[in-house]
Amino acid sequence: MARIQKIKGFNDLFPEQSAKYALMEQRAREVFGRYGFGELRVPVLERTELFARSIGEDTDVVGKEMFSFPDRRGRSMTLRPEATAGVVRAFVDSGLHQPGRVSRYYTFGPMFRYERPQMGRQRQFHQINAETFGAAEPQADAETLLMLAAFLGSLGLDDLSFELNTLGCAECRPAYREALTGFFGSLDVNALCEDCRRRVKTNPLRVLDCKVPGCRDLVKDAPAVSSHVCAGCRRHFEAVLEMISAAGLKHSLNSRLVRGLDYYQRTTFEVCSGEIGAQSAVAGGGRYDGLVAALGGPDVPGIGFACGMDRLAMLLDPVLDPEPDFYLAVLDNRAEAQAALLAQRLRERGLGGELGYGAASLKSRLRQANKNRARTCLIIGLEEFEAGTVLVKDMTGHGQESVGRETLLDKLDRFFPSPSGPGR
Repeated sequence: MARIQKIKGFNDLFPEQSAKYALMEQRAREVFGRYGFGELRVPVLERTELFARSIGEDTDVVGKEMFSFPDRRGRSMTLRPEATAGVVRAFVDSGLHQPGRVSRYYTFGPMFRYERPQMGRQRQFHQINAETFGAAEPQADAETLLMLAAFLGSLGLDDLSFELNTLGCAECRPAYREALTGFFGSLDVNALCEDCRRRVKTNPLRVLDCKVPGCRDLVKDAPAVSSHVCAGCRRHFEAVLEMISAAGLKHSLNSRLVRGLDYYQRTTFEVCSGEIGAQSAVAGGGRYDGLVAALGGPDVPGIGFACGMDRLAMLLDPVLDPEPDFYLAVLDNRAEAQAALLAQRLRERGLGGELGYGAASLKSRLRQANKNRARTCLIIGLEEFEAGTVLVKDMTGHGQESVGRETLLDKLDRFFPSPSGPGR
């Protein structure tokens, strides 16, 4: 019978890889918690309309990349291509908003986009998101950026570049759109890719986000959005830059940075690495005032970011599991049941270790104990089985001792001075 293979773009994460994701989640909980954020878990499946209304129907994400399908009642459903829209939907559904209240959430999980798989970005990919609702002040933007930097720093990732831009607001964006339209009118639009020829008419800002080299060359002289923002947006952005500079966060300005989702306005940012190839962004986000209201909620401002866990994992050193306290070696079949019971009683006391199933030679068992990096090898052969003892061998080279099993359980601190497990 033919084997069933994994779906293209959907990867399995074995313990060596999963350990990096667990580390990122652990550090995110620690760092984000210090900033007053709480964890929110939202579904991976939402109504398609949610993403069409929030991300923008003219974006590549909605137009080309979503996994959408009708349910049994004919309603269009979509596997989430990003997390912010779902978090906003949950925030609106909850009815938790109160005037003057600031709400802060973070979430982890898989996202889905039907696009060409590439290094660090498969069709199922993973993100860490953080969102703040109810704070319009530039201090919220600065705090968001500083929290992101603290999280990345907690992973030992300090050689990253922060790029910032301002996209203006609903009041000043029309003037920039008009300037862009005029610029594109001076070009031979037939030289643009098919998608950008459509975007010029429907959403010219999206042309600036095109990754096709020919399009990027054509728009390199396009007017910068930062030169068309209103006075309020300019003061807001200057205040953000002043605060993050005072806090010591190194950054640069990128007037071409527009991000790929329509809901962004005012402050927007990306964090990039020079160590993972052309797709260098490992995190990004910005302000999305107006999105909550657009999805049927109160008119409260919002700002947030997403970290690409798969790309961050490429930058992390391997994460080693804690050294197990013991490896229990069985040398005689008659000792199997007693050995299993001893291993269980050790684990109940907070120790961690593995039981070697089935009888085997002492040499092979010691080899396995070394491979497991166990600090102690417990050996039960025929002699130990009949005497009710266990041979305790220190794998760091400090000898061995035969003791009664009850003695071992009663004097764990003597034989395991630094247990790895909880509870002791």
